[in-house]
Parts: sequence; C-alpha cells; structure tokens
Amino acid sequence: MSRTLRHGAVIALAVCLVTAGQVFAQSLDSTEPTNDLPNEYQAIDGWAKMPAGRYWGSTSAVDIDPDGRSIWVAERCGGNSCANSDLPVVLKFNQDGDLVRSFGSGMFVFPHGFHVDFEGNVWVTDGRAGDGKGNQVIKFSPEGEILLTLGEPGVTGSGPGEFNQPSDVHVAPNGDIFVADGHGGNSNARIQKFDSEGNFLMEWGERGSEPGQFGVPHGLAMDSQGRLFVADRSNNRIQIFSQDGELLDVWHQFSRLSGIFITADDILYGADSESNDGRGHGEWKRGIRIGNARTGEVTGFIPDPADANDGPLRGTSAAEGVAVDAAGNIYGAEVGPRALKRYVKRPPGRGGRGGRGGAPE
Repeated sequence: MSRTLRHGAVIALAVCLVTAGQVFAQSLDSTEPTNDLPNEYQAIDGWAKMPAGRYWGSTSAVDIDPDGRSIWVAERCGGNSCANSDLPVVLKFNQDGDLVRSFGSGMFVFPHGFHVDFEGNVWVTDGRAGDGKGNQVIKFSPEGEILLTLGEPGVTGSGPGEFNQPSDVHVAPNGDIFVADGHGGNSNARIQKFDSEGNFLMEWGERGSEPGQFGVPHGLAMDSQGRLFVADRSNNRIQIFSQDGELLDVWHQFSRLSGIFITADDILYGADSESNDGRGHGEWKRGIRIGNARTGEVTGFIPDPADANDGPLRGTSAAEGVAVDAAGNIYGAEVGPRALKRYVKRPPGRGGRGGRGGAPE
C-alpha cells in the first residue's frame, strides 16, 4: 500500500482498481496543492559559463555524470530550435561551471529529453522532425561518438520503433531503454521499451486521462526498486510502472511535472514549470518539489520566482528539467528563461516557506 503525506499527516489508504484486465493499488492522495513547504535552497544565476559569443537557448533537460560532479545538458543552439544551426548541442560543465566538452553539431532539430546512463553514455531525444533529421533517440559515448540511434531520421510514425515527438529517454541498470514517446497535440502518447541493442520489445499507453493512459509523457526516472516513474504532465500526475508496463501507482501530490529526477537513496525531485490558471492548475505554485519516492511524501518546495499568470514567462518558467549532483546541489534546465540554474543549500537560519517569502534569491 502506498502512502502519501501532506503537511506531516500520512494518508495510508488505497483502493483496488481494475483497468485493462489488471488490478493495481492507487494512492488516494490529496489533490490539494502542496505549496506551503520549507525551501532550503537559494538560486545561483550565471553559474554555467558559455564560450565567448555564445548565449543560452532553451534547455528542457539536464543530468549528472557518473562521477557525481559533472553536469551534462542539451541546449537549443541559443534559441528554441537547432534546425538551422551548427552549434554543438550537448554540453558538459565541471563544478565551477566551466564548459569542458561539447558535441552534437548539426544533428538535431529540437533536442528535448536527456539522460546519462550508468556507463556515462549520453542519450538525447530529438522532439521534432525536419530536413531529414529529428524524431530520434541518439546515444553518444562520453566523448561524443555515436553509439546507437533509435528511429529513422526525419520520419514520424506510431509503429514499433517509430517516434512522434519523443520527450524523454531512460536506461535501466540492465541496459533496457525506455522512451517517453509523445508531446501532446497529434503526437504519440506511449512508452516504448527496447533492449540494450536497440531492438523493440514492447509498448504501453495511449492518449487519455484514465489510469495507464497519457496526456504528455514528458519525463522519466527510475527508483532503487526499478520502478519507472512517468511525469504525465498534462494530466497533472506521476504514474508509476513496473518495467513490463504494469501500473503500480498514481500520484498527484508532486503537481504538473515536466521533469523528474530520483537519487540513489530515493529522493524525488520534480520540476513543475507550467501550472497556471490557463491550464486549470492555478492553485498549484510552479517550482521544484522534493520528496520521497518510496512513500510519496512531499517535504520541500523551491518556488518559481515568476508570476505564473502574468508577463512573458506565464507559459513556462523556472526549471523544466531537474537533476541533483552527489553534493546535493540541484540543477534546473529552463526553457522560458533560457538558462541552466544551480540551487545550493541556504546557510543555517535562512530557510523559508515555499508559499510565503521562500523564493530563491
């Protein structure tokens, strides 16, 4: 039985639902906003330094090298697309924010999902297609050599091994590959699973809002038990699956997640970059929620400093992708503000509340 904790109270109640012939336990978590929670972090702007003459574009995902210190990100070539650019897309920064490696020039239309696997290989999803490229998942070595590609360049499809706006990718410890295939609209809405050689194994999900269906399967992460967490963004929830597609749980308490990251000790970081009145989720504040992937408890909240319903960033703001290094520093990949932000623990005695004056500095 899963447990959801809100404001320190544990709700240990589950019901058995039957869907598509399967029985699973779903958390009866409260859908009331988890906004008023401690914020122990402050933001560091301008931490990651670009080479002279290059400026940050939109970036929707970030990940950490197996060394626990180096930060990898895919950046959209100084704008919100790489369709007509020869700039390298994949960037690696050290702890001082210095760029130490870059590659992937001229290969992408719309770099979107991003994952660094247990061997240090770098995976990027290209979420659009055009001019004979895109709608693919590409695996690079840490040095930038292409090791594997999934999907045909520039081809849009819904068959096995085909993609229509793939949003994210995640590699399990045994090497199996999971792709969140779809980004709303007329795209797909499913999870595809491949073996380590890129052979198609299975798929699950379809468009909808019922358990096991997807609106926008935007982000993927895996906990220490090997459960696959899917940030089902437009349905304002996380869905948790076995690696064979069995639905295990549904959580709403982390809000409308674009990005999700789970540490080795099962601390979950979820980035809500979209909640606002226009999307019918205005009671929830945007920002990064921190909690427990085992119990569903939400314990902290770093609020978005921008007004969700006003100004040019009302569409998307603050972190869309999120990752955490071995020292506990949080990294937010930002689409609207076009930045890679670093969050560090506040000095003792300078904490705040997420909903009351706790905005990052």
